[in-house]
Amino acid sequence: MADWRSRILKHFTPQVSRLTLVADPDDLLVEEGILQGIRERGFELIPFEDPVAFRYAYESRFRSHWDNGEDTDLVVVLRSASGDLESLPYDLLQAGRRLSFSLGEIFPNLSYPVVASLDRSDLDALYQAQSQRSPGALGENATKDFVLRHVFEVAPELIRQPSDLLRVLLRRHYRGQRVPTMLDNRLIQLLRDNHVFDSWDLERIVPDRHAFLLFLQERWPMFVVKMTGGAPGGVAEGDESLGLEVRGPRDLPFDHDDVRVYIDNLFLEGLLTPVEDVSSGSLASEWVSVGVRRDLEADRQRRLEGLIGAVDAGIPGPEARHQEWLAFGYRWAELMVLLYEGGYDPGLAATKRALAVRERVDASFMAWVYRRYAGLHNQPALPPVMVHHIPRALAREVLQSDQSKVALLLLDGLALDQWIVLRKALLGQRPELRLIEGSVFAWVPTMTSVSRQAAFSGKAPIYFPASILTTGRDDAQWSQFWRDHGLAPHEASYTCGLDDTCLDCVAALLSDARVRALAVVLDKCDRIMHGMTLGTGGMHSQISQWASQGLLRDLVDLLHDHGFSVFLTSDHGNLEATGIGRPGEGVLAESRGQRVMIYNDAALRSAAAGRCAGAVEWPSIGLPDGFLALLAPGRQAFAIKGEVSVTHGGVSLEEVIVPFVRIERRGL
Repeated sequence: MADWRSRILKHFTPQVSRLTLVADPDDLLVEEGILQGIRERGFELIPFEDPVAFRYAYESRFRSHWDNGEDTDLVVVLRSASGDLESLPYDLLQAGRRLSFSLGEIFPNLSYPVVASLDRSDLDALYQAQSQRSPGALGENATKDFVLRHVFEVAPELIRQPSDLLRVLLRRHYRGQRVPTMLDNRLIQLLRDNHVFDSWDLERIVPDRHAFLLFLQERWPMFVVKMTGGAPGGVAEGDESLGLEVRGPRDLPFDHDDVRVYIDNLFLEGLLTPVEDVSSGSLASEWVSVGVRRDLEADRQRRLEGLIGAVDAGIPGPEARHQEWLAFGYRWAELMVLLYEGGYDPGLAATKRALAVRERVDASFMAWVYRRYAGLHNQPALPPVMVHHIPRALAREVLQSDQSKVALLLLDGLALDQWIVLRKALLGQRPELRLIEGSVFAWVPTMTSVSRQAAFSGKAPIYFPASILTTGRDDAQWSQFWRDHGLAPHEASYTCGLDDTCLDCVAALLSDARVRALAVVLDKCDRIMHGMTLGTGGMHSQISQWASQGLLRDLVDLLHDHGFSVFLTSDHGNLEATGIGRPGEGVLAESRGQRVMIYNDAALRSAAAGRCAGAVEWPSIGLPDGFLALLAPGRQAFAIKGEVSVTHGGVSLEEVIVPFVRIERRGL
């Protein structure tokens, strides 16, 4: 059975034409496997989206080389809905060969709107099912049913009782699967035909991962009551005054074999919260203890052991989808928080196991980065995959209504494990908040001037070469982005470097009711990092202490009170690294504990790399010419030999995967 990608990749033979123009209305060329295959054949790809930005990249990176007699293979991709290449500039049409690809050609017998709604990473399963089953021509509902069964492994007719539905939803939400709305609606329609689920709030718990986890969380104490004969929190089993936010049955079969297998991991990974054990009874089944607090230290050790095993078994491989690494980042962050929570002790067996797992995580992530990172910046911006996609995701929300307003809180240098610490404090202060958590990739090298500027401009670093070593144009980049998307200058605001005066500064900006897009940079985490001598544990402690002062809480309250949708992200993470000395003079990238050195000459960089075993000469992925990065190897830094610091700039999971979180207030 031929792979669907081979039908596309066979058209990309090197040296056939230096310029290839592709009509790609269905975003097939940005699928990770296709991108990797194209790059392996020596082609580079530029999407034709912003004509000005495209022209800059085209002229500086390719046209100039052609004029010098150099050969390159360039692919220009037009993603417009019509796929009409005639809308491209005349000089491109004259110079390039033309190709066109569409989902309709690959899946001729299936309903196009249904197939087009799928994530491109789901096409493998669909193509295999189409080849093996030969379904013939299917209408829209029949295609939906075919996709539900063969792509998402959901057979609605087999969902007859609560354990069946819980198994389906647990598998989906634990994996973080993205299912198109039209398929969710079809599934809900079919489930409603089974009156067993009349009382279930299917419209919330099927599509919404947060609502489903809340549904489970609200019912877990009642299950523990049943298992122990006690009453956590003084709530009797027959108490009908319990206010459940998510409608549905109170009694769920958590102990069913198909359900229990997921419940363990949900508690281990912090997706569900254990309840206090204030009952006088004993647990009927020991496994329930994973969701019951008894002895804090014993509970932590048990959870630590379980999470180490779960993380070790779930490390994504070099061919993994980027979504797998984004999801894994949270599991790894939870493990790091738990490891340091009780005081880091390198002599403990659990610590040694965790460090061994870390070596495997580092090796697997680096292998994946080499194979797949280069294609991430060309992914569609919804949902965001990299930090420069974030403004476009916000713009979609703002442009939906004249009343919509968004605020982006960028916490400079906040790593994913530090977000876990911050999240705990924030929810402790405001339990009514609803956090819709995701993550995105930072730009490499993970420098503030590179990745933060991308986050505010909505562009790859190649498009801001003049300011790539400074953060002084963040305000201008943010304003320009919103002007390009139809907002007036007074409707976009920016403020940076705030702490004690944060609330007053933001309140002053919000006094202008016309502001609809606000960016706020909080640099406290970065300042903590660059003064940190106590490593990862010290970072967690000081982030927690800063959070306890309530600045973030009050800022979120202020923004919600003014009607803003609030989003939180970071420009890059950080990690604890050990100095190995400096390899040679380059542009000083960061002030302390270097993870990256920047050179403007390839020979100088190579010479420096030769003096530092394992140093990485990072390819210029999305970076301007003359901006050549040398990355420190492993968990080391270009700093005083033996010195331990918390720093950034490199390509570790902790530096590259950062939080992207929507913060909502329930009831708004």
